[in-house]
Amino acid sequence: MRNVDLFSIASSGVNASNKLLQTTSNNIANVNTDGYVRERTVFSNSLLEGVGQGTTERVIDVFAQNQLRRDTTSVGELETFTQKTSMIDNLLASEANSISTGLSKFFASVQTAADDPTNLASRESVLGEAEALLRRMGTVSEYMESIEDELNLEFDSQVKQANSLIANIGELNKAILKNQNTAQGEPSGLLNQRDKAINELAEMMAIEVRTNANGTKGVNLSSGESLVLENGGFNLLELTSGPDTTEKQLELGFNIQNGVPQASVQITEDKLGGSLGGLFRFRNEVLGAAQRDVGQMAVAMADAVNTQNKLGMDLDMQLGGNIFTLSEVPGIGYPDNSDTTLELSAQFTEGKGNQVTDADYQIAVNSVDASGNPVSITLTMLNSDGTPKSLDSSGNPVTSGPITVNTAGNTALPGGIEVSFDSAGGYAADDLFLVQPTKTIAADITLATNRPEDFAFAAPVRAQADSSNLGDATVKSVAINDTETGQTPATTAFDGAGGLTATPDAVYSAPVQIVFTSASEFAVYDGINAAPIATVTGVTDYNNLLEQASATVGWPFPAGSDYPGYDISLEGLPVAGDSFAISYNTDGINDNTNARKLAELQQASLVQLSSNSTNQQRTLHDSFSSLIGRVGEKSANAEISLQAAEAMKEQSQNWFESVSGVSLDEEAANLIRYQQSYAAAARILSTAQELFDTILSAAR
Repeated sequence: MRNVDLFSIASSGVNASNKLLQTTSNNIANVNTDGYVRERTVFSNSLLEGVGQGTTERVIDVFAQNQLRRDTTSVGELETFTQKTSMIDNLLASEANSISTGLSKFFASVQTAADDPTNLASRESVLGEAEALLRRMGTVSEYMESIEDELNLEFDSQVKQANSLIANIGELNKAILKNQNTAQGEPSGLLNQRDKAINELAEMMAIEVRTNANGTKGVNLSSGESLVLENGGFNLLELTSGPDTTEKQLELGFNIQNGVPQASVQITEDKLGGSLGGLFRFRNEVLGAAQRDVGQMAVAMADAVNTQNKLGMDLDMQLGGNIFTLSEVPGIGYPDNSDTTLELSAQFTEGKGNQVTDADYQIAVNSVDASGNPVSITLTMLNSDGTPKSLDSSGNPVTSGPITVNTAGNTALPGGIEVSFDSAGGYAADDLFLVQPTKTIAADITLATNRPEDFAFAAPVRAQADSSNLGDATVKSVAINDTETGQTPATTAFDGAGGLTATPDAVYSAPVQIVFTSASEFAVYDGINAAPIATVTGVTDYNNLLEQASATVGWPFPAGSDYPGYDISLEGLPVAGDSFAISYNTDGINDNTNARKLAELQQASLVQLSSNSTNQQRTLHDSFSSLIGRVGEKSANAEISLQAAEAMKEQSQNWFESVSGVSLDEEAANLIRYQQSYAAAARILSTAQELFDTILSAAR
C-alpha cells in the first residue's frame, strides 16, 4: 500500500496552478505583442502522487502558419506591383502629360497653317506646338527615368533588409539550438522572434520553410536556392548589373567569408514573389516596356515629320530640312569584353522611323581583321528585361546574321538602326555590345530649327497644262518622293539651290515636259535636248507618267534610282499635241501641298507593332492608346488580384489567430479556473498543516 503525502500533493498542486497562472498572465500581457504566439502549460501524471513535470509550449498550427506566409507573399507582391503600376497609369492618363493631346495640337496647328502657308504667325504656332509636344514626351520619359532611379534605390534597400533578416534567422537558429533542451521548456521568445523574422522575409519574397531534425528552420527560395542552412549558416542576396548599370539583377551569394560571397548564382526574378518580386515584375512588365514604347513613338513621329518636310519647299523657296534632331544612341560594352574602353554608337536611319521597334539590340562581334576591326556581327533582339524577343523550336534565341560590317560607314541593321564601331581597332571576336535605341530617346529629341520659315509647306515642283491643249486632261497631282542632293551619280533632279539641275555629264537635264502624240502615247523632254529622251506607247493609265517612262528602253537616268525624285499624274483624256510643263516651284510659297501631307501624318500608320516587319503598323494615336490601355489593364487586374489576395490573407490570418492568437475571453476564464485550483491546492496544504499540528499535539 502506497503512503499518501498530502504535503507533496498540495505543494505540486500549488506549483502547477502557479505555473498555469504565470502562463495565462504572460498570454494576457502579450495580447498586443506583434509576433507573439499563445502558450500553454501541460503537465504529466506523477508516478507517485501529486502533479508531474510541467512543460510550457507554444500553441501553433504549422499548416495555418505556412498558408499565412504564402498569402503574405502574394499580398506583398501585388501591393508593390499595384502601387508602382498605378504611378505609370496616372502619368500616361494625365491630361497635362498626354502625348495624344500634344500630337493633336501639333497636327491641328499644321492644318491651320495649311490654310495660309505664308502666315508667319501660323508657322510660329506650329513651331510652338512642336516644342510643346517634345516637352510632353520628354516629361513622360524623364519621369519614368526617375522612377527607374527610385526603383534601384528600393532594390538596394530591400536587399539589405532581406539580408539582415536572413542573417538574423540564422543567428536565431543557433540560439534556439543552444537553449531548446533546457529544463525550462522550449525557448518561446526565440521561436517567436524567428517566426516573426521569417514572416517579414516572406512578405519580401516567396520562401519555403522546413523544420530540420535538430529543431532549426531551413529557409529556401521558392525556386530552390537555400537562404538559411541547417547548421545556422546562411547565403546572402546581392545586386549586380550587366552592361546597362541601371538594370539591376539579383544574385544569391554562397560561401560567405567576412561578409563577402565567394560564388554566386542568378535568381529567377519572375518567380521571386513578395515585395521584392513585385518591384522586378513592375520593372520588367510595365516600366521598361512603357519607356521603349514612348521612345518608339517619338522616333516614328520625328522621322516622319522630317522625311515629309524634306520633300517640300520652305518659305525661302529652298528644299525643306529636318524639323527634329534625333541624337545618337551609345552602345554599351559588356563587362567581359576584351577591352571595356572600346566604343560603338547607333543612330536611326533617316526615313525608316516606321521600322523602328521597341527592341533592345545585343550585337556580337563574330570576327575581326588583322587590325582588330569587326568584319562580321550577329544581332539578337531583346525585350526590355534582357530576354530574347523570339526563340526557335529548341528554345534558343533567334538571331540575325552574320551581318557584314560596312568599314566605309555605318552598318544598317533591321529595324531602322545603323551602327558604327568608333574605336580604331582593338575589337575581338565574342565582344558584346548592348544598344537601347528607344529607352530614353524621347527625352533626347530636340528641335533642329527655331525658324518658322523652315517648315516646307509647298511642293518643290509644279506642273501645269499648256493653255493651248485641246484635250480635257488636267494635272491631278505632283508626287515628290526624293529630294536628296549631292549624290554621285545624282539620284534626284534637285540642285539644292532652288532649281532643277542637269546630270553631272550635262548630257541630259531634268525631265521638264510631257507631250502626247496620241491618247495612248507620250514623249518626255528634258531641258537640253530637242528630241525626246523617252517615248511611252500603249498608255492606258495616266498616273505616274515619269515612272512609266523610266521603264522604257533608253531611259537615260540610272535604273533603280529615284531620279528625278518627282512624278506627275493626270486625270481626263489627253489628245495629240497636248503638253504639260514641269518646273521648280519658284515663288510658289502660297502652295500648301506639303503642309497637307504633313497634316495627314496624324492618320498615317507610322509605328511598328513588333519586331516582325510584316505586322500591321499603327498610327501615333493608336500606339499611345495601346500603351495606355495595356498599362491601365495591368493596373486594374493587379488591383482586383490584390483585393482577392487580401481576402485570402485575412482568412488565413483568422485561421492562424484562432489557434495561435490570444483570446482575452478564454484567458480570463482560465485565470479564474487557475485561481480556484490554486486556492484549492493551498487549502490542501493548510489542511495538511492542521493535521500535522493535531498529530503533534496528540503526541505530547
